[in-house]
Amino acid sequence: MEVTKEMITDSNKITTAESKMDKVHTKTKLSNKQSDKYSAQYFTFLSKETCIAVTIVLIAIIAVLTFSFKEYAKCFIEKEQSNIRKYWVYGKNVKSGHLNNVFLVLDRLGYKEYSNATDWDLLWAHDYPFRAIPSKLINLKPHQKVNKMPGSAYITSKVDLVTSGLKYIPPAFRLPKDKQKLLEYAEKNPNVQFVQKNNNHRNIFIRKIDEIDMEKEGTFVQEFVDKPLLVNGYKFDIGVFTIFTSVDPLRMYIYNGESGLRFCAAPYYPFNASNVDKYVVGDNYLPLWEVPEIEYFYNTLGFNMKESLNAYLRSKNKNPDVIWEQIEDSLRIVGLAKEQHIIAAMKEYPSKRSFFEMMRFDFVVTEDLKVYLMEANMSPNLSSAHFTANQILFEQVIFNLFGLVGIGERTTRNTVVTGLEQEMQVADKNIVVFPTECNSSTCRTSCVSPLCQLCRPCLSDETKMTLKQAYIEHVNRGDCKRIFPPSMKPEKLEEDLKQYSAENQLHYRWFQGKCLLDASWCV
Repeated sequence: MEVTKEMITDSNKITTAESKMDKVHTKTKLSNKQSDKYSAQYFTFLSKETCIAVTIVLIAIIAVLTFSFKEYAKCFIEKEQSNIRKYWVYGKNVKSGHLNNVFLVLDRLGYKEYSNATDWDLLWAHDYPFRAIPSKLINLKPHQKVNKMPGSAYITSKVDLVTSGLKYIPPAFRLPKDKQKLLEYAEKNPNVQFVQKNNNHRNIFIRKIDEIDMEKEGTFVQEFVDKPLLVNGYKFDIGVFTIFTSVDPLRMYIYNGESGLRFCAAPYYPFNASNVDKYVVGDNYLPLWEVPEIEYFYNTLGFNMKESLNAYLRSKNKNPDVIWEQIEDSLRIVGLAKEQHIIAAMKEYPSKRSFFEMMRFDFVVTEDLKVYLMEANMSPNLSSAHFTANQILFEQVIFNLFGLVGIGERTTRNTVVTGLEQEMQVADKNIVVFPTECNSSTCRTSCVSPLCQLCRPCLSDETKMTLKQAYIEHVNRGDCKRIFPPSMKPEKLEEDLKQYSAENQLHYRWFQGKCLLDASWCV
């Protein structure tokens, strides 16, 4: 094949082109290497900036989450704490053990002790608080409750009670003020013996009239109740736990599930006035479960002290109902007589619904079943340290007390009750009474008639609140028995209520109205 001049020229052109392409390729390689170098430097720089930015963002997110968690935890804790009901204790030596049963029941009900003297749901005062800490009690919130009533000392003061001249209380004379009255009474009753006491109810001895120190301040002399009812030869007293939930109107209850029975340490006969263990129930009293003629009912058959006494008396052909009827009547008389003192003392406080009080009234019984009231104890012993067998008694007393006054509620709640929650427990429909009378033309047009005053259109907000509180007490009363207003019969309702205050008359009639609708309200 002949190589032409044109072919050589084309070959040279191709070689030249390839050479140029190689140069371009070489330059491209160099350019790519430089580009990779710059990219690496760029991405290295970018990675550092990104890492810093990401780190900052992560730190910010963690900080926000941490803060949010703390706020959530704080809200959760605050919510949990708001659901915890708190109590505050006032008194001397409250940690000595004598209130352990109170603390135990409160703990079981979900209450926690609180040291703050203002933010609490219950104040348990062992001592009378109204003189010592008035500033803590003058502005109570609606949900706060105090286990003492202003003015209740008119009942629990020994000398004030026994010198009141009320039925069922043995005659007593304040010295030296009533010295002349005492001498005149002794002259008219030469066979009567006396005991001289002080307000602490200590150092009690039987004395003849000429042995009494007539000038001793702070003491009183009281007629000695002789011929007591004996069980197995021992004199005893009956302690009845009594609860005041309201005054103006007055509502009183007793703990009906049990009564405390304490026997003198020594047999009554042969009688010896110098041996006080024969006629005074002291700290070393004989417990019922060690009294032979009655212990079988308690220890073996399992009855409580009250029912053991009832069974024993029936076995002796005696009617125990006579005793309990007198006891309830005595308590009503005291409550009504002292109510005005409590009302007057309570006027210093915004709401009378903030207070309740449980006392123990002590009675003795004579051989002919006459009952005498001896004293009322402001802060009754609720400790089972001396006799552990009393623990269940005191726990049940405390538990029923708290249920009655709304401290041991059936609902778990915040300290502040909402309107809907309140209506869930009691609404207007639960307190209306006398449907026929309220439908009459008289009550449709006027609220003047006593019965019309209880018709729903005539009820004030204050009266509604009072009746709703009474309704809740009735529902939650447990083993507590209402003694004022007293038991009633639907077929024989008392109409003459003039001996009572206007508020007590209205309240009494309301209970009558409830009794007519539901027999459980009659007792």
